[in-house]
Amino acid sequence: MRLLLIRHGQTPANVIGALDTAAPGPGLTALGEEQAAAVSHALKHETIEAVYASALVRTQLTSRPLTDALGMPAATVLPGIHEIEAGDLEDRTDRAAVHAYMEVAWAWGVGDLDPRMPGGADGHAFFARYDADIRTIAEAHAGGTAVAFSHGAAIRVWCAGRAANLPPDYAAFSSLDNTGVVILEGDPDAGWDVESWAGQPVGGMELHDPRADDVTGESVDELR
Repeated sequence: MRLLLIRHGQTPANVIGALDTAAPGPGLTALGEEQAAAVSHALKHETIEAVYASALVRTQLTSRPLTDALGMPAATVLPGIHEIEAGDLEDRTDRAAVHAYMEVAWAWGVGDLDPRMPGGADGHAFFARYDADIRTIAEAHAGGTAVAFSHGAAIRVWCAGRAANLPPDYAAFSSLDNTGVVILEGDPDAGWDVESWAGQPVGGMELHDPRADDVTGESVDELR
């Protein structure tokens, strides 16, 4: 199948660099709404069978312009494609917390699933829940195309761990802006290849906010 993983539009937490991962989470900024509105135009060449979103409000809001344009019902909400929970680091904006969060996340991405987020889950739990939702999507759309709206760190870590054609550290050193799109081909049994990694917003760099301290979308180099 063809799977488009799309990060949600900008939130207030993305602007200030907060580790805001808990449900239901914030809505979108005015720029985030513009980014969401650009998605349907950017994907007009795709034959999309279904649209999915995480349980967090920001992905569902980002999905609405696309489902409206396609004449579909609201996105199907799945329980496992939400952001990597920050645990004890929730809502913090300081660099020590951000580095601690990303250190654990990138360890998972390169295959070390044992480290545990402070006060949170380990990589085994993350991949189990994310894989389960991806399998649900793949089984429903074998040979077709589906869109799933998810989250910056979650998309990057899952792709690092599951895409056969990416170097282990590719996702860590590649940013994923709000409404950036990663396109994969494959299925859970045969494996996945990344066809395209478009890290910028789907509407182009005019919808990128260079002033935002977007910690879960920035590359390791930008976080140093």
